[in-house]
Amino acid sequence: MSKILVVAGEASGDMHAAKVIRRMKELNPELEFFGMGGQQMAEAGVDILYDPTDLSVIGFWESIKHLGLMYKVLNKLETAAQEREPDAAFLVDFSGFNMKMAKRTAKLDIPTVNYFAPSAWVWGKWRAKRMAKYGAKIASVFPMERDVYQEVGADVEFVGHPLVDMVETELSPPEFRDEFDIADEKITIGLLPGSRKQEIDSLLAPMLEAAELIRKKYPQAQFLLPVAETIAQSAIAERVKNYEVDVKLIAAHSYEVMDTADLLLSTSGTATLEAAFFQTPMVIIYKTSWLSYGLSKLLVRIPHVGLPNIIAEEEIVPELLQSEANGQTIAEEALTILDSPSRQREIAEKLEIVRDKLGSGGAVNRVANLVLQTGGIQSEIS
Repeated sequence: MSKILVVAGEASGDMHAAKVIRRMKELNPELEFFGMGGQQMAEAGVDILYDPTDLSVIGFWESIKHLGLMYKVLNKLETAAQEREPDAAFLVDFSGFNMKMAKRTAKLDIPTVNYFAPSAWVWGKWRAKRMAKYGAKIASVFPMERDVYQEVGADVEFVGHPLVDMVETELSPPEFRDEFDIADEKITIGLLPGSRKQEIDSLLAPMLEAAELIRKKYPQAQFLLPVAETIAQSAIAERVKNYEVDVKLIAAHSYEVMDTADLLLSTSGTATLEAAFFQTPMVIIYKTSWLSYGLSKLLVRIPHVGLPNIIAEEEIVPELLQSEANGQTIAEEALTILDSPSRQREIAEKLEIVRDKLGSGGAVNRVANLVLQTGGIQSEIS
């Protein structure tokens, strides 16, 4: 029986890995999987040796505090790989950890595929050079990622972004409005503070302060906040009640909020890319510790942090970082967009171009086949 070591961190990596694992099982039902991951990988049939929740942190300083635990887990996975002798390793996202894991799979001569590879276009080509040195096959999801890895001689294949197939609403806009009593004629603003407690702690307050200010100019504006499964809705409600603005909390249905909203206030991350599929204007905000931010300023090689802006190679939508991510400034940027239909159209048109750059669909199938081919594993479906 062929075996595959899978290593993923955080909720998004767990989700993307699980989708590929399920497809690989369709291609070869006899496969056996083990490694590091969360609930979705476990449900896909992976023997979970470690759940990475304790390692899922944001920022340089926050990561440094977990170094001891990180190396313990690396050692555990390496020992398991030595004992089980997998045909291939499948490393998904979690770049700081998986760069170290790739070094170990190279030492063990395990053919390795890296999906959502280290962001070399952000942090510098040294990351791409290192993965190339380790011989990892890069399953590239971004065009600029492919280009950077190709430049340093890495074995890279552009598979496209899985969001092309994943971003789909369960409810049409009229159905969504009816179910959650959302007025069609009112300006609708979505608040997307993130799915991690650290993000909620730093970003929800300035978003709500901005909502109060926006409401002064547009008294009939309505605010929607899709609550992630990782956050208790009661905890969000407790914070919202401290502000003079009505916010409708909605369990899940983030895509419906993105589709229905006239404007989004969003934390930087995958949500901004998902919103691009709906061509919804947004203001991107981001905060981390000042130590982490200072270090990133020294190391980051690009002028933008928002994925739509990075892919477009220009600032399509405003980005507010650190001290700029305050209620007053967020409201000012939001009102600049809301007050200008021509600006809204311009943003929508450029977001459509961003969406087109992410490929035509089928990423999960391409990655599944790539992992099997890399490991020399037979597919039972031609």
